[in-house]
Amino acid sequence: MNPFEILRNPQALKEQADKFQQELAEISATGSAGGKMVTVTLNGKFEIKGVKIDPVCVDPSDTKMLEDLIVAAHHDATSKVQELIKDKAGSMVGGLNLSGFGL
Repeated sequence: MNPFEILRNPQALKEQADKFQQELAEISATGSAGGKMVTVTLNGKFEIKGVKIDPVCVDPSDTKMLEDLIVAAHHDATSKVQELIKDKAGSMVGGLNLSGFGL
């Protein structure tokens, strides 16, 4: 796809971008860590929408483990959201390379 083709109709591009932003809020992915003892759910804007922690993980003498599990679950969810966005954006922009946008 020629990237200059997109620029010929800036209003359509803006409408498509606005629609894409709305769709990002609807995308959801859940990442997990520790055999699903900790899960984090993110939307397509990378906002945390939920965290679930198995009570087994709540050990006051080992908060470091729980912190690490939360970070790992967030990382897993982030990877899944990025993949969903890449798939959705790929259909929107054709064959344009989006690697410069972190996707």
